[in-house]
Amino acid sequence: MYDFGPTPEQQEMVEKATAFMEKYVYPNEKYVVPHRGLPDEILKPLQQKVKELGLWAGHLPKEAGGMGMGFVSLGLLSEIIGRSPIAPYIFGSMAPDAGNSEILWHAATAEQKEKYLKPLVNGDVRSCFAMTEPEVSGSDPTMLQARAEKDGDEWVINAHKWFTTGALGASFSIVMAATDPDAPPHERFSMFIVDANQPGFSIVREVPVMGDHFAGGHCEVRYTNCRVPAENMLGKRGEGFKLAQLRLGPGRITHAMRWIGVAKRSFELMVDYALRRETRGKKLVDFQTIQNFIADSATEIEASRLLTLLAAWKMDQGDQARKEISMIKFFGAKVLHDVIDRAIQVHGALGITGDTPLEGFYREARSARIYDGADEVHRMVVAKQVIKAFQTGR
Repeated sequence: MYDFGPTPEQQEMVEKATAFMEKYVYPNEKYVVPHRGLPDEILKPLQQKVKELGLWAGHLPKEAGGMGMGFVSLGLLSEIIGRSPIAPYIFGSMAPDAGNSEILWHAATAEQKEKYLKPLVNGDVRSCFAMTEPEVSGSDPTMLQARAEKDGDEWVINAHKWFTTGALGASFSIVMAATDPDAPPHERFSMFIVDANQPGFSIVREVPVMGDHFAGGHCEVRYTNCRVPAENMLGKRGEGFKLAQLRLGPGRITHAMRWIGVAKRSFELMVDYALRRETRGKKLVDFQTIQNFIADSATEIEASRLLTLLAAWKMDQGDQARKEISMIKFFGAKVLHDVIDRAIQVHGALGITGDTPLEGFYREARSARIYDGADEVHRMVVAKQVIKAFQTGR
C-alpha cells in the first residue's frame, strides 16, 4: 500500500543535498557564533549556492519561491538538512521563518505578500512568531491572555509573550491575540503582523534556555498599546487557531525528519568510534552492550523514520494525519534523545566535550519533548483518536 522508495527526482534531490552538506555545510559548522549562528559573510554565499541548486525553501510551493514538492519529498530533504544545526538557515527552511512564510502564503493579502512574504522567502529579512505566554499553560492555547481591541481603523494590541523565537533582529512578528473574548474558544483569536519598529513593541530579554539556539534567540516580548492598521490582520477575524494549525502540522513533520538526520549522524559517530576504540584488548564494537546500543538505535531510527514518512504520505493524500503526527512527535523525540545518549556513552569522556557535536545535540534534544506540544498532550491526542475509532468500529 505504501511505497516510500525515492523516485528518480527524489533520489537526485537527496544526492545533491548530501553532496552540498559534505562540501559546504559540515566544514562551516566551526564558524558558528553561539546564539547567533553563521556570520553573514559565510551564510549569504551558501544560501545563494542552495538557490542555484534548486534546493531553497523546500516547504513552499514554486509560486511562493520554494521547491513545490509534497510532504514525503520535504521529509526526505529535511532528513539530510537535519544532520547539521546550521543547515536549515542555509537551505531557507529555518523556524520560525518557515512556518511564518506558510501562514503568509495561505492567508496574506497581495499587499502583505509583497511587503512581508517576498523578502522573508528570499532570505532578506527574518521574522518571529508570538503565541506562547509565561502566565498560562502552553498546552492549552485557549487560555492565552493577549488582547486586541478595535479602535477606528486600528487594532490596539496588549500582550506579554515569551519563547518568541528569532525576535532579536527580526523585521516583523506575527502575534496571536483575542479579538472576540466571548466567542467559542477556538474562534476568539486572530493573528496580526506587527513591524518590529512599531511603537509599543519591545523585547524584554533573550530568555536563557538549554542548547545552542541560533539567530534571534527565544525572547520575552511585550506589546503595550501597540497600534497596527486594520489591514495588518492576517486572514479573517477569529481565524487565529486555524492559521496556527497551518504551521504546526507541517512544522512537526519537518522537525521529526530533521530529528532522524540528527539521530543518524549521532549513530554513525557512535559506530565509527566503536570500531576504532580499544579497551581491555578488544574493540568497543566487540562488547555485547555496545552491540545492543547499535541494534536498538538502528531499529528505533528506522521505526521513527517510517512512521514519519507514513504521516507525510497521508498528508500528501489530503489527510490531516493528526494521530500519526502526534505519534511521531513523542516517539521521534524519545528516539532522538536515546540515540544521542547512547552515542555519548560510547564516546565516554570525549562525548561530553565540544570535540564532537554530540553534547550540543543532546542539549538541544531535550526541548524536543516540549516545543510544538508537550509529549503528554500528543499522547492524549493519540489515545483519543484510538478510543474514538474503537468505539465507532473504524
